[in-house]
Amino acid sequence: MSHPSEEVRARLQTDRPHSARVWNYLLGGKDNYPVDSAAGDVILTTFPEFAAVARVQRRFLSRAVRFLAGEAGVRQFLDIGTGLPTADNTHEVAQRIAPESRIVYVDNDPLVLTHAEALLTSSPEGACSYIDADVRDPERILAEAAKTLDLSRPVALTMLGIIGQISDAERPAELVSTLLSGLPAGSYLALSDGTNGNEALNRAVEAYNGQSANTYHLRSPQEIAAYFAGLTLVEPGVVSTATWRPDADRSEEPTAEVSVCGVAVKN
Repeated sequence: MSHPSEEVRARLQTDRPHSARVWNYLLGGKDNYPVDSAAGDVILTTFPEFAAVARVQRRFLSRAVRFLAGEAGVRQFLDIGTGLPTADNTHEVAQRIAPESRIVYVDNDPLVLTHAEALLTSSPEGACSYIDADVRDPERILAEAAKTLDLSRPVALTMLGIIGQISDAERPAELVSTLLSGLPAGSYLALSDGTNGNEALNRAVEAYNGQSANTYHLRSPQEIAAYFAGLTLVEPGVVSTATWRPDADRSEEPTAEVSVCGVAVKN
């Protein structure tokens, strides 16, 4: 693990789990602290399939970006809730297809900030930048993103697992709507989040929320589908994350269907 600066260290809160670091642990990464791995183990004890669910969601990101950069022809990406770098980050997937792609990553976890250099390794033809910001501040995100992206041209907004970190009182649908309102027609939203229909997962998340610095809010598939209101969904619509345009040459590992996803275009 890299050594954070004094300023970042003061924000790390290493006495409490943080979602990006717990997610990193569940994906088999090393960029986490003992408190994060302990929280991850609590989740896995209550809901053993959670690590597989994390991998399924990560593979959806790769498939969605391949669609967006390939079939949809998008060349600009705004990835909010980036998390810690792992294999097949958004810029890597997009720039393999279109080296001129421009990517802006957004996260508010201070450890993610210390890894920004790893995220910023762009192709020579394209660009990458990182914004240290909270999804609850969409106007600032759009203003900062405009320094790297041309917001008069289509942008793919990716939000995987991030809206679940927003409580109902913080009006998550309005945050999504505000972000989309700053993007032109032809832009896309790719979103995935956890659902509340599995009792074991509900208990695992409740245990996590009891000790974490940031809580997670599971919602019904219908509530998550509502984030796409006013957009045109691409096939197959809002479906379980593992079943969205699966790779023909790779079968997904079997897991409980506890998250849904979709990709939609702004007309």
